[in-house]
Formats: sequence, structure tokens, C-alpha cells
Amino acid sequence: MHTTSPRAEDRAFDTAHFRQALGQFATGVTVITTRLADGTFRGLTASSFNSVSLDPPLVLWSLANGANSMPIFSGNSHYVINVLNARQAHLAKLFATRGVNPWDSVEYELSRTGQPILKGASAWFECHNRSRYPEGDHVIFVGEVELCEFSPCPPLIFHGGQFGALG
Repeated sequence: MHTTSPRAEDRAFDTAHFRQALGQFATGVTVITTRLADGTFRGLTASSFNSVSLDPPLVLWSLANGANSMPIFSGNSHYVINVLNARQAHLAKLFATRGVNPWDSVEYELSRTGQPILKGASAWFECHNRSRYPEGDHVIFVGEVELCEFSPCPPLIFHGGQFGALG
């Protein structure tokens, strides 16, 4: 069920100010990875990750409508959400850079469905691509977690346009 409420008032909205305000919310940093039918790996950096439900186990993330990888993640049945550890900022930058193949320099292993899992991640979630919801200038992906794992290492965080660690 998708419902919307009426807007309080029509007014000009400062998108740059909104973006700065959002930057005050510290988030974890993930790399979403998948494998295409031809065996090619793809991945992207995302900080829009959150839990949805424990029963069934659901998580969400979002992707801009104009992203080059939209057809890839919309069409694949599975993907892995890799939660980066505090020493993996280089991976966040690598997977956010256009025109480079990050897989040439990344250590990974394969999940049970053949999806790439980044070595050293604080946690990973192998997901079935359950549903997608267009909203604003993004699509919200809801993944049903089929398998997950974690290690007790500090996560990478993003706050105010900077990568960092807790503490």
C-alpha cells in the first residue's frame, strides 16, 4: 500500500541546504555488488542502507533514477550489501569512481549464488531482489536477506562529506 499526504504548503525549497542538513546524519558506508549473467561483476557505493523487518528479514537501499547501474540492479535476482570496515574508505571511493574497473584490485569471494562478497567487510547481506519502489529521483530497493555474516571490526562511517570511524 502506497499512500501520500497532502503537502503543508507550496514553497521554494533549497536543495543545497537540504543536502547539507542530510550530511549531519552519520551513516554507514556500503558497496552493493552483483554478478551479471555473463559473469561480469558490478558494484557501487551507497550510504542509503537500512533495516526494514526482522520477519521476514528485509533491508533497503536506494539508487538514483539516472544511475548507469539502474538496469543492472533492477534486473538481477540477487545482490550483496557489503558494510565497509573503518579501514576500507579506499573501496568506497573506488566503487564510486566512474570509468575504472574496481575488480582488478579488490579481494573478494563468491557467495552461494555466485555474488561477489568483499573481503574484510564488517558485515554482508546476500539478498534476493524482492521489490523496488520509485520515489522522487531515486528507486528504493527492498532486499530479502537470505544469508548474512559479520565480524566485530569497526564500521566505516560518512558524516558531513567525510569518511571516518567511530571513536
